[in-house]
Amino acid sequence: MKKNSFTDDPKIQKNRWWIMFAVSLFTFMSVLDGSIVNIALPVMSKDMKIPMNQSEWVVSIYLIVICALLLLFGKLGDNFGKIKIFKLGAILFTIGSLLCGINLGLIPLLIARAIQAIGAAMTMSTNNGIITEIFPFNERGRALGTIGSFVALGAIAGPGLGGIILAHLDWTYIFWINIPIGIIGIIIGQFILPKDISVANEKIDHLGSTMFAIFMLSLFIGVFLGQEIGFGKPSILILFAIAVISIITFIYIETHVDNPILSLSLFKNLGFSINIFCALLIFITGFFFNVVSPFYLENARGMAANYAGYALMIMPLIQGIVSPIIGGWSDKIGRHLLTFVGLIMISISQIGYMITTLDTPLWLFMFFIGLVGLGNGVFMAPNNTLIMSAVETKDLGVAGSINALARELGMVIGISLATTVLFASMSHTAGYKVTTYVPAHPEYFISGMHTTFLVSMIICLIATVVSGFNFFYHKK
Repeated sequence: MKKNSFTDDPKIQKNRWWIMFAVSLFTFMSVLDGSIVNIALPVMSKDMKIPMNQSEWVVSIYLIVICALLLLFGKLGDNFGKIKIFKLGAILFTIGSLLCGINLGLIPLLIARAIQAIGAAMTMSTNNGIITEIFPFNERGRALGTIGSFVALGAIAGPGLGGIILAHLDWTYIFWINIPIGIIGIIIGQFILPKDISVANEKIDHLGSTMFAIFMLSLFIGVFLGQEIGFGKPSILILFAIAVISIITFIYIETHVDNPILSLSLFKNLGFSINIFCALLIFITGFFFNVVSPFYLENARGMAANYAGYALMIMPLIQGIVSPIIGGWSDKIGRHLLTFVGLIMISISQIGYMITTLDTPLWLFMFFIGLVGLGNGVFMAPNNTLIMSAVETKDLGVAGSINALARELGMVIGISLATTVLFASMSHTAGYKVTTYVPAHPEYFISGMHTTFLVSMIICLIATVVSGFNFFYHKK
């Protein structure tokens, strides 16, 4: 195990919570930018004169690139220095945010989002490792829990914050808001982040990282293109075949190399695997809502973006209040019980979404949004602690990378699955292919929304059942 002397340096320890602030700032922004664009999609679709399914690429390309590169940058951080990779990622993310706000059309925007995503992947893959090295053992759990809270808030606060920005500014400011925050974070980081003192100098699994990136790109590009041109097209089938071949090759490589880019052996730890699996399913469920809710509130219900944003802010506000309280109670009440109770609340909310119509009182819909915030607040922090405490100290960095990958993978799976189900159901109701909101026929969207939330409810119930078995197993 590598020696960690950051904990022996008085100057670094004096600044450790400033370091936490700088790392948390970019963690929050990186995750936020995976969800904040959702509320702007109806506006962007009209402004750039593109259908709804094409506008989803603005969100999807960001998450796909992050997923494809997380493992690689995690390994590069070990080899060349986590802090060095983090700093470079912060700069790239801020530059990408600047370019995203220059409206030159869809293709330039997607390229800028890819640059932004590369920076985000660099910060996400190293944040847990930096915190693990900086903080002493007796504060490490609290520090990792803080990072987990910023992650959860970033994932769900996007639509609400985006709506508030849209109420007063052009959609480009959703990206430009990152620039002053990013510059502040970069300046703070430049002064208080120490130089890396330990690097691994291990051989990088280039072939494994390449196979994983090919798998992510071919799979999700195939899904999103399939929504538009049909899943039976030869080009789509070829993309799916490439995805299958690449993931099989990836698994073979990872089980036969000395320094795999993904430590599959960690998944032999049942406690780690179960809680990672539940986190993955809940992020999938959350992004079902992130995809559908802006179109329900803005298009179907005719709400202005700012009012939609205020409604959606209920979720992160409640979670932000509940999370620290639950964090303090978790040791007394029991983390397994809290994760189970949180998932029950989220499952109930999915039933509420599933029965929502155009005539549903908005206060009732907002109640279900609040219930998700409460459920997330009860579930997220204890589950993140269970994940990180299930592994040995030497594996904390790897576990953090896998946790980040599960989160980002959950987001992109949520978007791809939600849009696939939504468009398929809308097309079935309409009797012809539909890949966007049809203003003259809101019933097409409502029908698709019901089917979409039925699927998300099933996914959430699977997580609840698994968590329930885990709770009763540990109760014995």
